[in-house]
Amino acid sequence: MENVTKKKVVVIGAGIAGLSAGIYALKAGYDVEIYEKNKIPGGECMGWNRKGYHIDNCIHWLTGTDPKTKLWEVWKTVGAIDENTQYADVDKFYSSRVEGKEATLWNDLERTQKELIELSPEDEEEITKFIRHVEYAKECVIPSDKPLDMMGMRDYIKMGMEMPDMPKVMKEYGKINCGDLAKRFKSPALRKLMSDYLPAEYTAYSFLVSYATMASGNGNIPLEGSLAMSLRIVKRFKEMGGILHNGVSVKRIVVDGKKATGIELEDGTVISADEVISAVDTDFLFGRLIEKKYMPKLLMKAYENRKAYPVTSGFQFAFAIDSDFSATDTIFFDCEPLQIGTRSFSRMSVKSYAYDKSFAPEGKTVLQANIVQSDEDYLYWESLSEDEYRKKKEESSEEVTKRIVREFPELEGKIELLDCWTPLTYNRYCNSYHGSYMGFVTTVGNKQMRFKGVVKGISNLYVAGQWVMSPGGLPIAVVSGKFAVQRILKKEKRSIEI
Repeated sequence: MENVTKKKVVVIGAGIAGLSAGIYALKAGYDVEIYEKNKIPGGECMGWNRKGYHIDNCIHWLTGTDPKTKLWEVWKTVGAIDENTQYADVDKFYSSRVEGKEATLWNDLERTQKELIELSPEDEEEITKFIRHVEYAKECVIPSDKPLDMMGMRDYIKMGMEMPDMPKVMKEYGKINCGDLAKRFKSPALRKLMSDYLPAEYTAYSFLVSYATMASGNGNIPLEGSLAMSLRIVKRFKEMGGILHNGVSVKRIVVDGKKATGIELEDGTVISADEVISAVDTDFLFGRLIEKKYMPKLLMKAYENRKAYPVTSGFQFAFAIDSDFSATDTIFFDCEPLQIGTRSFSRMSVKSYAYDKSFAPEGKTVLQANIVQSDEDYLYWESLSEDEYRKKKEESSEEVTKRIVREFPELEGKIELLDCWTPLTYNRYCNSYHGSYMGFVTTVGNKQMRFKGVVKGISNLYVAGQWVMSPGGLPIAVVSGKFAVQRILKKEKRSIEI
């Protein structure tokens, strides 16, 4: 153990994956330093203040809030949540409006089923089947004990026993996408309800699992938001003896033969390390921090095939509302077409943060709007000059404000823009590939993106982060940090129980 405690692990990136890796490496007895290019850690699990209001960038729901799950234990270990965590009082996933009719996915599945059948009796059979399979999908768990490639037959049997009905979900909804799912319904409102939340090319089962997570109570929203959660994790890391360097950019990983000897910072300083964990976007790792030739073949295929492995981002707006506007949490609605680049958008969403009183002064509310963005949209934003970019944001902000007021007339004279941001914002702050705030989309007929968090040809370099497994997001990020450390322990023939 004496030799182990002297080993130094250097982590690149202080997002959720990097912080998780740092905490688990400390638990395993290593000295740990994390290098983060931004002044505030947290990566995409972030929020910021404008004019006395708080804008939340990340958590729409946090998978793993059920204390009976292994993922909850991981979140607790890193200091994100615990038995005393307070959650938002939210009773629905979202609502969709079409032609004066509104359909809602409530956390209460019985209520959802009853209301949807009342709205569209001709869809009763399809509604009943959908709700039944959402109930099945409540069983879905994210492996959190160890990486899949480290699991033995007994582990797989146990996991299968925990999710006995998931094969039914996969059989019914695993070979169609959300667009296909929508076509199963006759009601225009239900068609939109089924295809609003996730892009049409997403596999339908992903949508059912997302809804099931909320409905099961395993997808609550921690109060005080994303940044507060990130800072709780930072606090845990520092209390355990970890060293965090904020505002320090890494230029490259120093590779000597088949081993990483450390990292070189942008100012030329070289930091030595026994083990290196990269917790940045894989697009930035392969080609920037190390040569692209090290990229795994499946990952390379995903980057090259933009149609089969698309990514998702958003053109987003935050508003101060001069009232307790709490009519909805998230709602999608039709709007007058809005032209952005080569694409026209005629549907958008708004989300009220009235459920968290810490985000706005008393009697006020934060309202955020989102227009879903794709690879194509990112390339449009990237093509603009600074002046064109700023002008387009200003024009779009005015147009989006008009469309919100048209849908919610009660907001006339009570809405003020706080901030807006595009896919380029995510790329600038987080080196996110095409501004994506998730990993690769799993599309029908294509293999799910997943690779071991190791780099062939470099024996002591490990990869953590949401890009190691679709669909990405916070749960994949936090467990990948743990898994990276377990790979180090396995290499050293130590117990991977941490």
